[in-house]
Amino acid sequence: MINSAVVPLVARAGGRAIPWLPRRPSVMMARVQVEVVVAHSERATLRVGDVFLKVDSDPANADVEVEAMALAPVPTPEVLWRKPPVLALAALRGTELARLGERSTASPAAWAAAGAAARMLHDAPLPPWRSRKLEDVAADLDGECERLVAAGILPADLVTRNRRIAEAALRPWTPVFMHGDLQAAHVFLDDDKVTGVLDWSEAGQGDALFDLAVLTLGHEEHLGDVVAGYGADVDLEVIRGWWSLRSLRAIRWLIEHGFDPFAPGAEVDVLRART
Repeated sequence: MINSAVVPLVARAGGRAIPWLPRRPSVMMARVQVEVVVAHSERATLRVGDVFLKVDSDPANADVEVEAMALAPVPTPEVLWRKPPVLALAALRGTELARLGERSTASPAAWAAAGAAARMLHDAPLPPWRSRKLEDVAADLDGECERLVAAGILPADLVTRNRRIAEAALRPWTPVFMHGDLQAAHVFLDDDKVTGVLDWSEAGQGDALFDLAVLTLGHEEHLGDVVAGYGADVDLEVIRGWWSLRSLRAIRWLIEHGFDPFAPGAEVDVLRART
C-alpha cells in the first residue's frame, strides 16, 4: 500500500523537478521502486510499484481522462483513487508497443493488434465532447511554421516542404471516438494482445486517421501492419500529412518543456524523412 501523505521532496527527470513523493512511512515496509515516467511544467507521471500517479496542473484533463476510459470499449487502466490534482491508476500488464526514437521489438502481430484496438475505439459511440487536440489546427500550424523559421529552429525549405505535405490532413473528416494521443508508448501488450491503453486526456470526437498517424509516428515501417489490423481503407497520404503536421506543431513545445525533438528518430527526423 502507498502512503498518500506527502512532503516536498524532489525527484528529477530530464532536469525538471517534481516536488511530490510519498512520505517515508513510520513503520518498516518493503522498498518500492519509483520511476519518473514523464515530467514537465504542466504534468508529471510517476510509477510507484504497480501504481501510476498522474499529477496535472489542469484538473479538467483528469475529468476527460476518467470519463473517456469509462466509455472506451478497449482495455484501460483501473482508476484506484483520485484526489485532485493526483489521479492514481493501476499499472498495466505487459510492455509498451514501442517508444519514439527507439527501434520497436514488437512483432507485426502486435502492431496489427494495436490497429484493431484503434478500429474498435473508432467504431464505438461518440463521446459527447470534441477533442481539444484538433482545435484551430490549420491556423496554429501556419503560426508554428512561421515561428520555427523565424527563430532559426528549422531551415525554411524543411518547414515549407512539410507544410505542403501536411495539407493532406486538412480535409473534412467524419468524427469518431478519438484517443487523441495514441502514441505507441501508450499501448501495452502481452503475448501480442492489447492489455490496455493509457493517457486519455486528449480524447473526444476527432479524426480517426490522426490516431493512426500518432500510433505510427517514427515507426513508418509498421504502418502496413497497423492498417492490416485496422481492417478498413486508409488514405496513406493523410497519415503522412498528419506525421508532418503533428511534428511541426510539437517541436517548439517539446523544446520549451525540456524534451529533444532533434534526438535520433524523433520529430525532426520524421520531418527530414518526408520527401
